Amino acid sequence: GIISLISLAVLSYERCCALTRTAEPDTTNYRKTWAGIILSWTYSLIWTAPPLFGWSSYGPEGPGVTCSVNWHSKDANNASYIICLFIFCLVIPFAIIVYSCGKLLCAVRQVSSMYKGLGWKREQRVLVMVVVMVVCFLLCWLPYAAVALLATFGQPGLITPAASIIPAILAESSTLYNPIIYVFLDKQVSETL
Repeated sequence: GIISLISLAVLSYERCCALTRTAEPDTTNYRKTWAGIILSWTYSLIWTAPPLFGWSSYGPEGPGVTCSVNWHSKDANNASYIICLFIFCLVIPFAIIVYSCGKLLCAVRQVSSMYKGLGWKREQRVLVMVVVMVVCFLLCWLPYAAVALLATFGQPGLITPAASIIPAILAESSTLYNPIIYVFLDKQVSETL
């Protein structure tokens, strides 16, 4: 989940930079692509490793079918990790995504009447694809985040194992949607199929 959100933040920021730059992009240079991939995985590893070293812990969640951060422990060690996890792995990446998409939407509005070329239309399709990916991700992960926060900071027993099943399944299914969205919204991919 974290790698998915961080990747979407990096993708949104990259699309923002690509569309708002005046110079033609260099499609033969993959340095920025690799840097984005390495950044996404490193950042995610930094935030998923602490429970292995004693800052919070991992354990079964909901009905015991899946494993996640121990949302039910009320101690300060666990609560501090969960607060940091939500700030650094949901709020900040989401803020980057909102900022990037907002800046992209403003740029598309300003120049859509000036440029009617195929290159600009392709960039608009990519923008739509990124926005759809972000919205789907949030629809999948926000219910899970809300249930996790209620389990951590709410009254004990407020979230029953049965009530946590649907948000957990939605969250786990989020990785399924990006390839489907990509296939249907990227004409280069759909034309090769």
